[in-house]
Amino acid sequence: MQSQSGNQQPPEKTPTALTQVGTDVGRAAGIVRAGGLVGMPTETVYGLAANALDAGAVAKVFSAKGRPTFDPLIVHLADVSDLSRVVSIVPALAWRLAESCWPGPLTLVLPKAATVPDLVTSGLPGVGIRIPAHAMAQQLLREAGCPLAAPSANPFGGISPTTAAHVVAGLGGRVEYVLDGGPCRVGVESTVVSLMGVVPVVLRPGGVGPERLEELLGHYETARSDAALDDSAQPAPGMLSRHYAPRTPLRLIAATGVAVPVPGRRSGLLTWGSESEIPGFDRIFRLCSEGNPEICAAGFFAALRDLDSAGLDVIIARQFREIGLGVALNDRLRRGAAGGEK
Repeated sequence: MQSQSGNQQPPEKTPTALTQVGTDVGRAAGIVRAGGLVGMPTETVYGLAANALDAGAVAKVFSAKGRPTFDPLIVHLADVSDLSRVVSIVPALAWRLAESCWPGPLTLVLPKAATVPDLVTSGLPGVGIRIPAHAMAQQLLREAGCPLAAPSANPFGGISPTTAAHVVAGLGGRVEYVLDGGPCRVGVESTVVSLMGVVPVVLRPGGVGPERLEELLGHYETARSDAALDDSAQPAPGMLSRHYAPRTPLRLIAATGVAVPVPGRRSGLLTWGSESEIPGFDRIFRLCSEGNPEICAAGFFAALRDLDSAGLDVIIARQFREIGLGVALNDRLRRGAAGGEK
């Protein structure tokens, strides 16, 4: 039976006895101050938050996610006045970007201060810094009283979480408390820009699109995006060739391509656009009819989860137009499909 899905979330799992979900920011802040982990909503995706200045707490993040230590973490701050706690030098361009984009989905890689444990940066001299726009994340940062290292709150390499239930489904039993701030508004991770050299380098596309980056940066470079899974320290998270991957094999078609199911295999389709009928698929998730990448991004990871849990043999995904957040969405699709089904 073919089903059409819109922006609804996939079925949520009941939280385990070991992981509780709620809105008690004071409780979450107390856990962080005690060296524990909490799930934290942001406007991009949910993060697994720990005190960024506590090496023992940061080690728990890597352990809970099964994350290799060569993949660095992003540090979240409440305000630009906190930069001096984690950064040794703030160039003039960083101040201009902060004024234009913070709070928001932009991460800047800047020279780290000695207070930041090497584990946070995978031993590299730069640390990724962001000020999130989500009100609950802001409240947690202020009540905890410390910078928070917070990668996506899911097992390493898997689909990023955009609801509290996604966090519990992936990390239930490995995190004590998850703050429920509702579905993430942006739905895709932050753009990462390194200011460690003379020319800005975009390390990861994300919630700030290329058109806006060109306005803000003028000339900039884009880092290679085909890093292999080895023990080399990565300059930013999300740069490995395979990441954001569903368990179900993922195949990609062009934005203007024709969607065709795989003969003899239960096939799902992740798509956008207004085509009225797409025969032969066992399950279809249409992100939006008009193909607006900002609208599609808000439901993107939830849609992948929906299809990944549908008992399919393969997921066919239509790529997006390379404009705005479509660039980040295509990046996630390519990494999710890399190294999978041959």
